[in-house]
Amino acid sequence: MAGHRIPHFQNDIGADMIEIGVTEFMCCGATPPYDHPHVYLDMGDEREIVCGYCSTLYRYDAALAPEETRPAGCRLVEAAA
Repeated sequence: MAGHRIPHFQNDIGADMIEIGVTEFMCCGATPPYDHPHVYLDMGDEREIVCGYCSTLYRYDAALAPEETRPAGCRLVEAAA
């Protein structure tokens, strides 16, 4: 994803699994201030990965746009400065 902004995802709703449209991303745990250290996750050739901090299972779905999630609303939207 060189040259592209890495999407950040969070799991405020406590979903067991979040489907995403990218294989490289940052997991934040939850919306600040309830987040964990933002960790870079790379699925490589796999189609799913578990965050070592919050145990959220992320599954790649090529039908989703890069910042789209299922369930909806799991992309961290940073406040404008």
